[in-house]
Amino acid sequence: MSNRFVRKRAIKIALISVIILLIVIGGGWALLRSYIRPPEIPVAETNPTQTATPSPADDATPDIPEQGAEMPHLNPTENWERKPDFFTFLIFGLDDTLNADSIMIAAYDAVAQRAYILSIPRDTRVDVERPVGLRKIVVAYPTGLEQGGHEYGVEQLKQEVQMLIGFRPDFYISVEDMAFISLVDAVGGVEIYVPFHMQYDDPYQDLHIDIPAGLQVLDGENALHFVSYRLGNDHRYSITDHQRIRHQHQLLSTLFQDLLRPQSLLQIPTLVRTYYNHVGSNLSLGNKLWFGEQFLRIGDVDAITIYTIPIAGSSGAPGWYELPYVPGLLELINRTINPFTQDITADMLRIAA
Repeated sequence: MSNRFVRKRAIKIALISVIILLIVIGGGWALLRSYIRPPEIPVAETNPTQTATPSPADDATPDIPEQGAEMPHLNPTENWERKPDFFTFLIFGLDDTLNADSIMIAAYDAVAQRAYILSIPRDTRVDVERPVGLRKIVVAYPTGLEQGGHEYGVEQLKQEVQMLIGFRPDFYISVEDMAFISLVDAVGGVEIYVPFHMQYDDPYQDLHIDIPAGLQVLDGENALHFVSYRLGNDHRYSITDHQRIRHQHQLLSTLFQDLLRPQSLLQIPTLVRTYYNHVGSNLSLGNKLWFGEQFLRIGDVDAITIYTIPIAGSSGAPGWYELPYVPGLLELINRTINPFTQDITADMLRIAA
């Protein structure tokens, strides 16, 4: 057999192999593209008048025992029209003690390719029947958690969030501290201006915060300390929850900018691993991939805006609750996170006095 024949045969085999590989890759990509898709709005929540009453046996929303009066009903009932490709999320951070220490409502408008995030202060008063001092939104998740586990905690938090914003978020994302730490470390840390020397020691929690003042790059652990800090060893450097939320917004904006850099694509395996190990959600894998793709399409951190719900003041002793300012809250909800074509109105909220 001549060398020329062998070479021609080898070239032919190589070409056939390349063609087969392209077909496989093309078919696999087509299959993957069919799998990556936007989520369907949960049926039970498409109608904003419905509340969570199915039992766990239905493999749906867990049945949460009454915490107070019935949940608010939105009007009109079944004829509310959704904005196209507009999705809402309950996002909350879980610390080592499983407290939902940071609570946010997010919305993504896929048509305008804009995202909105609305922070709810942890001490915001909700209209529920719990002991004085425990009627704060931060207590919702652990209350449900004690009744039946994580899904109950999520459902309780969703119900109490509905009292404040007038509708139930479509989906939820729970983020453990380790997810936050890993995310910051994956992008090489975040550059943050620290306004003063943050020092706090709590031997009971094995918590030790020591972040010098000034502009610096914080690694994951120090970034978590920065957004968690409220009390200082020197009480002159204790801050309010609103100041803490401003620190959270400052760090999130910087983190979003870092994640949108092309070099962050190299960290996708780390980000995926972090997501599966330390993030909970009721989104499917295909939905998560779709939202990840949408995030990369945003391309500009200015398309992500972050707010805090407006507060009218504090209730003072004994509960020290934050009381929402209803006119400002309604204006903010309807301008940003409202998924319906009609406005949320004051009678749809349950704001405790």
